[in-house]
Amino acid sequence: MHEWSIVESLIREAERQAAAHGASRVRRLQVRVGALAGVEIPLLESAYATFRERSCCADAALEVEAVPARWHCARCERDLAPGGRLRCERCGGPAQLASGDEIVLARLELEVEASAARSGAPASEAP
Repeated sequence: MHEWSIVESLIREAERQAAAHGASRVRRLQVRVGALAGVEIPLLESAYATFRERSCCADAALEVEAVPARWHCARCERDLAPGGRLRCERCGGPAQLASGDEIVLARLELEVEASAARSGAPASEAP
């Protein structure tokens, strides 16, 4: 069940980004998961619910977007019909996966204290 290690990596990256931006906590993680990524979304959500405790993501919502597989012709760059042959009907070229195998942390919403945000501002913008 590699969903556990995926969640571990997501939380580690969220903690790294929170520290880098002086955030007190993470509010939301948005993740895109491709249909061919080999990830069971319900297991990913269950693993997240378990692992997020005692991390900066303890109260953060997880939103998962399922990305369908999309194939195109490598020769003529034409998109192929979903569920069809993995060969271009126009030129006979082989299909190439354009999307659908990704696991991407697409968005991270952080809660940053006003003083932390100001400390990172250039001197001309400081209050």
